[in-house]
Amino acid sequence: MSKNEAKKVVKKSTAHSKRYTELKKLVDPKNLYSPEEAIALGKQTSTLKFIPSLEAHFKLGIDVKKSDQQVRGTFIFPHSIGKTKRVAAFVNADKEKEATEAGANIIGGEELIAEIAKSGKIDFDVAVATPDMMPKLAKIAKILGPVGLMPNPKTDTVSPNVKKMIEDVKKGKVAFKNDATGNVHHAFGKTDLDDAKLMENLKALVEAVKKMKPSSSKGVYLKSMTITSTMGPGIPVDTAKFA
Repeated sequence: MSKNEAKKVVKKSTAHSKRYTELKKLVDPKNLYSPEEAIALGKQTSTLKFIPSLEAHFKLGIDVKKSDQQVRGTFIFPHSIGKTKRVAAFVNADKEKEATEAGANIIGGEELIAEIAKSGKIDFDVAVATPDMMPKLAKIAKILGPVGLMPNPKTDTVSPNVKKMIEDVKKGKVAFKNDATGNVHHAFGKTDLDDAKLMENLKALVEAVKKMKPSSSKGVYLKSMTITSTMGPGIPVDTAKFA
């Protein structure tokens, strides 16, 4: 990188930092905002020139060291969150037509697996597979697994019903799971979506997370919640509104 290029990067970073600092002043960290207020403020505090997403971040009352307290699930947002997902269908020849008609972007069996194993290239957002393909997918598990793309029955991405799996993903079906610190993070819509639809999406996300509360989790489950736009400041939300 040349000195001029480095100066431009520093200048751009400084400008972003100043804008972020100013926008952060609009958020009172001691206040618990209603979900509606947080959505409106999230739109107002975006730092990006392109249309960002609004994201919800949940702190859950779970012990991540216990295998029976892992939170993961799937659901379909009532309104589009602004991204059409590319779907790879790992199927045998007898299911290829079904996958094509359902709208899969990449379709194949052992040849596709061999190609990915060789190149390491991933050109899709979601992978689905029929049960008979799972032993064969073990060959690329170390490629798909770390980026969350390994088909899994728990995320409804392994089934003999190829058509339903693909159509659900195309309709906006998403998966979520807790991270290593017991948090769940997920976007629930672009900022150009109207507030009412964003609120409906947020409610659907909260209900989906609450529904997956482990039976062994005691005490407060939804400990805290923050809404933020992409790269924007966090806005604390009153979780009692979702009780």
